[in-house]
Amino acid sequence: MASTTFACGTPGLFLPRSTNTPKQSSLRFPLAAKVRAESMATEKLGIKVENNPPESKVSQLGVRQWPKWGCPPSKFPWTYSSKETCYLLEGKVKVYPDGSKDFVEIGAGDLVEFPKGMSCTWEVSVAVDKHYKFD
Repeated sequence: MASTTFACGTPGLFLPRSTNTPKQSSLRFPLAAKVRAESMATEKLGIKVENNPPESKVSQLGVRQWPKWGCPPSKFPWTYSSKETCYLLEGKVKVYPDGSKDFVEIGAGDLVEFPKGMSCTWEVSVAVDKHYKFD
């Protein structure tokens, strides 16, 4: 076997490649497993966003039975008199909470929670179609 030094300075060994045909593995599961991307909720400026929640969660919440609302690209102020949970089917929005120059961007596939009492400005760049529920 030949020895070499890697760029980071650690010695390593190169093993010659086998020309034998690999035998059937006795492992029950393949070495490479399928990885599923999990959705992850984040909170920024008081707005909770979960990107692409699993369909099981969407079904459990009954999202598809909630009322729908939509709007074309536009900019408008909004105040939440109660907590709203919504699921965006289409669209892209920058939400600017009052008193902040920062924004939260939401879009298709996002499950979003706005707290009661929040005042903000919606800047809709792609027409919105969403299911929503007020608590």
